[in-house]
This record gives sequence, structure tokens and C-alpha cells, in this order.
Amino acid sequence: MILSVKTSKGGYPIYLERGGLARIGEYFNLKRRCMIVTDSNIPKEYVDTVAASCGEAHVFTIVPSEFSKTLSSLEAAVREMIAKDFTRGDCVIAVGGGVVGDLAGFIAASYLRGVDFYNVPTTVLSQVDSSVGGKVGVNFDGLKNMVGAFYPPCGVLCDADTLRSLPARQIANGLAEAVKMAATCDEALFALLEKGNAMEHIEQIVEKSLRIKQRVVEQDEKETGLRRVLNFGHTLAHALEKETAGTRTALYHGECVALGMIPMTAESERARLTACLEAQGLPTSLPIEPEALAEAMLHDKKRDGDEITLVRCDRIGSFRLEKIPVSRLTEEMKGWKK
Repeated sequence: MILSVKTSKGGYPIYLERGGLARIGEYFNLKRRCMIVTDSNIPKEYVDTVAASCGEAHVFTIVPSEFSKTLSSLEAAVREMIAKDFTRGDCVIAVGGGVVGDLAGFIAASYLRGVDFYNVPTTVLSQVDSSVGGKVGVNFDGLKNMVGAFYPPCGVLCDADTLRSLPARQIANGLAEAVKMAATCDEALFALLEKGNAMEHIEQIVEKSLRIKQRVVEQDEKETGLRRVLNFGHTLAHALEKETAGTRTALYHGECVALGMIPMTAESERARLTACLEAQGLPTSLPIEPEALAEAMLHDKKRDGDEITLVRCDRIGSFRLEKIPVSRLTEEMKGWKK
């Protein structure tokens, strides 16, 4: 199956094919120098399969952590590309999850003011969400995605077979983003997720999630309006990531998104959302006091002066955007019981 995403500069295909990784050379123009960005948790066979289709493959491997998504990683990759004489006719390929995709995309956007970028997401989170839409970047001083760009890939390949090696916690981590899109945009997808056993329907979940994201980003490529719906749960999530990073209670991004959706959902629907999250194996209870998150939320990128735009879900399958004072948001969080 092929989904085509339209952008202001043309568009790009998303290939959804179980076993498609072995045919990557048929889909993408890789007969040139290719910088493959990956992390040390990604099975070597995936990287080797991609490399075998490249004209000249060079692998840049990072530690699998948000702490690797930094300007220093960007600098190291660029130094290697310069040393290997990469030109504007060459490309960067992400093989991995969201961190790898964000970093690889920013490397591609930055090197010589832009080279071709392909994304091969190998986690649930990156397949249902982060590989599509063109948001790339790195963290800065512990703050999420503070430096980055909108830089669409030339193509995306989602192979469901690459998800088989994932541990249960990583699967749940990615399913949080599918729940996010279902809760705000597709009650039928939400009902499918409510059943649990998501991996039995993973191809359908990935396709339905990507169709939602495709519709949203085509209408609002640079996040000036509608695309903000994709931030449902993320204001609290980014604060949680920052506050728990490096601690024994450190949470994955999707786990933080799961927790971040709960206070943004109407009380009448909150029990249904919580049950759906628990069905995916996601947390529904804060590991730290809500008061500790107030300061971190002040640095959210969606803040506009003293106000911030929130995504609220009053009924499953729908959403509304609400701009409120930051002070009101922090008070809401302080009043949220664990």
C-alpha cells in the first residue's frame, strides 16, 4: 500500500509493506553515498539490509536515548559526512525510532543546506506518527526539540516485520501516539485500540493513524492551526520527560503522552481513555507530584507570550483548541490528583 503526502514542495510516498525492507532499493534512490543514522538497539540485520542497497553506505550509530538527540550528535555526523566527501547529490537514511528520525532529518536538513532524506521507522511510535510530517530537530539544554526545522522526507517505508523485535514496553510507548490520534480524530480507531491485543491489528492501526496524520499535515504543514491537534497530551508530556530524565522513574515519550492526555480529557470521557491506555500497557498515574511540572511547562514551544494553546478532548473522536494563560495551566496541574 502507498499513501501519498502532499507538501508545499511536492510530496512524498509512504510505503506500507510487510517485508518491504528487503525491497528498499526498489522504492528509494540509494545508488549513491548514503549516511545511515541508527542506534545501537536496532537489529544489525535491518541496517545491513539497507546498506546492501546503497551505492556507498556509511553508518552513524548513536546511543538509544533522548540524550543523543543533540547538537553535538549533529556536529559529529556532519564531520563524518565531510570526511567521506558527501555532496548535495547524496542522502541520509534514518533506520530506527523517533529519536533517530528526528536527528537524521535534521542532519539532512542542515548538511549543505539540505540533502535528500529517507525514513525507515522500525518502532511503533515512529511508524504511527513521527516518521511523517517533516518535523526534525534536536533537544537543547534538556528542552525537547528546541532547535529544528520542517523538512519533509523524500520517502517513508513502514515494514511491520521490523516491529517483531520490540519489547512490550516499546510497543506500548508507540501505541500512545495512536491513542492520541484516535481520541481526537477517529472513534472507530479508538474502539479498535480499546480491545487490546494491538499487535494482532498493528498494520491496520498504523495505516489508520497515518491516514489521520496525512490529512492533518496536508492541511497545516507548518503547524499554524489544525496541526496542533497532534500535540494532544504533549504539553504535560514534555515536562514529564524533562523532570524524570535520568531518574529511576524515567518515562518514555509515549508513556508521558499517555499521562498528558488524561487531564486534557473531559471527566465524562476520562474513564474510557484511562481504560484504553491501560489496555495498551501504558501508565495512568503520575510518578511525581504535579507541582514539580509547572516550571518545566513554561518552556513549551506552543507558548505564545503568557498564553498557551491546549488540545482538549470533550468527546472521544473529537477535539477543540483552547488558548489559556500559562498560570491557569500550572494551577490545573497542581490540582490534578495522582
